[in-house]
Amino acid sequence: MKLVILDRDGTINSDSEDFVKSPEEWVPLPGSLEAMARLNQAGWHVVIASNQSGLGRGLFDLAALNAMHAKMFKLLAALGGRVDAVFYCPHSPEEDCQCRKPLPGLFEQIGARFGVPLKGVPTAGDSLRDLQAGAAAGCEPHLVLTGKAERYRGAPLPDGLPGGTLVHRDLSAFADFILERESLPV
Repeated sequence: MKLVILDRDGTINSDSEDFVKSPEEWVPLPGSLEAMARLNQAGWHVVIASNQSGLGRGLFDLAALNAMHAKMFKLLAALGGRVDAVFYCPHSPEEDCQCRKPLPGLFEQIGARFGVPLKGVPTAGDSLRDLQAGAAAGCEPHLVLTGKAERYRGAPLPDGLPGGTLVHRDLSAFADFILERESLPV
């Protein structure tokens, strides 16, 4: 199974210090949905792993989260793409759960749901904790320089990146890399 695991806020859509709390605030980053559709059309399954502590903090409810995802699904479907599953951590940082990134709980849930080992599965995100969670589950970490990581464009990368982290301008460049690598002779 060809599987990629993506972070949501700052990777697929614009992020906000005040949290993305409604479908109106959920705005895709340029080229991100097209990148996901290109991966789908090449046979890749796209799964999202996202911290959504705004739920645990009472900033929005499950209906609002579902409405944000419905908007994403609709816009993506119009491009010929889809998301196979969305896994999210609803807890606030103080709840000390195992599913909040940088812990690998969400990734372990994805591996169990799809019945696949995660060793080498590409995962892309805009923060250190996204990559730490994926790497802890055996995934291949990819940093996209959007969202929280936009500040690293043309600047030194943050300390603590997992070994072997690959860096891309955005989700479109990540998709280009995955699809180009796949086309290389073995």
